[in-house]
Amino acid sequence: MIEHDKNLTTEQKALAVNLNEQQYGTFVEIGAGQEVARQFFSAGAAAGTVAKTMSAYDMQVSDDIYGKAGRYVSRERVEQMLSYEYDLLHKRLDAVRSQETLYFSYAATVTAKSYSQKNECHGWIGIRVQLEPSAPPSEILMHVRMLDDTNREQSEALGILGVNVVYGAFHYNQEPKTFIESLLDNLINPFGQKRIEIDLIHFSGHQFNKVENRLMNLHLVRSWCCRAVMFDAKGSSEVPMSLLRKKDVLVIRGSFKPPTKVHVDMTEAAMRQFLEEEDVKNDKVCTVAEITMAELDSDVETEDADFLARVDLLNKLGYNVLISDYLRFFRLRSWMRRYTQNRIGIVLSILDFDQLFDAKYYKGLEGGILEAMGKLFSGNTNVYVYPTRRDNKLITLDNVEVDDNAQYLLKHLTYNKLLAPVENWNDENLHISARQIASKIPLGQGDWEQQLPEEIREEIKARCMFGYCELPEA
Repeated sequence: MIEHDKNLTTEQKALAVNLNEQQYGTFVEIGAGQEVARQFFSAGAAAGTVAKTMSAYDMQVSDDIYGKAGRYVSRERVEQMLSYEYDLLHKRLDAVRSQETLYFSYAATVTAKSYSQKNECHGWIGIRVQLEPSAPPSEILMHVRMLDDTNREQSEALGILGVNVVYGAFHYNQEPKTFIESLLDNLINPFGQKRIEIDLIHFSGHQFNKVENRLMNLHLVRSWCCRAVMFDAKGSSEVPMSLLRKKDVLVIRGSFKPPTKVHVDMTEAAMRQFLEEEDVKNDKVCTVAEITMAELDSDVETEDADFLARVDLLNKLGYNVLISDYLRFFRLRSWMRRYTQNRIGIVLSILDFDQLFDAKYYKGLEGGILEAMGKLFSGNTNVYVYPTRRDNKLITLDNVEVDDNAQYLLKHLTYNKLLAPVENWNDENLHISARQIASKIPLGQGDWEQQLPEEIREEIKARCMFGYCELPEA
């Protein structure tokens, strides 16, 4: 395993690439200047690495070179740029350069801080690279959000990130997780704040044909490149903005190990009420199942298999999947609000109240539990509460018990319909516990099977998920 050297400066990384006689390529950057190319020129010896730099800022010029694209800051555009520039390198230089040359093209299309617009500062970045002489290319794509306050600072951060991408592609390509961990090198400010967030990454091509990209996106959260990643209903990694923008969002949080009939009933019952809210239309609703990192196993190998199983099963139910490290509910709501101004619905179990109304859970907040509730229930947000049974007693929003110092807060939220009881639930499902089912699955067939949706049950058995095929010895 190649060790990640966290002490290398940006200049040292750029110089190391420049001094390698094999590595030779182009830098094309649209938006935020040509900061990546500048870093390599400033480091010295750039003639050994840089074949060409270019910025096709004008839309017509860009279209003439790369072809039309639906959006100029998009995955489609950066892929066009990478393909065109990489092929052009080979066409122009194959006959005159050494056969040992490792060609690469680096491309970025971004929209940075603007004087005239309050736009989302984000972009697509990629590298297409030859990692062995005469080998087919490998490719890494990523979506980034710039977090600095000024255009100059954002441009500088993109320059540093670009050096990390090029250096990492050549030095950490055999360890994609190490590559990911290196992306924020020299991009954490003195206060411990990230200057760049990376919320999607995709590896493909010759070197990466066995890479499981869903696990790589999970590693973005593990390595603090971002706080959350999303997968669409088909299991593909997606930029959160593309799934949530201008959508009404209904989200259910759970362990989903495995997804049960009670999860389905919670979602369907809440959805019926959500669709009755003002301006909510069925064709604009994005249904999201959210799993927090705390719900994943601490053993990485077990966690990876477990994670993939849960995503696959939730996709079977038609859900988009969100993986986040937001333990507090109001943080989850704030994150979603970043991408949509439409209505947000959150489905909770009454079992979540032990956490939701625990003042200790909000230590560190200046306003404590009141601040948290204010942020959770602020504008255009509905929270639906699903009942449960304890010792055969039905527990609903009307009779749930909370700490004495939270009783009036609960009454306030209920009276003002900020917390709304889920209506028309299926009473037969209230006894179902995903944790109890998970403990029974390795024992083989049993009554747990009737507590799962048919497609979930059959998938678990067919693919031996959650230890189903690991039957104990007689």
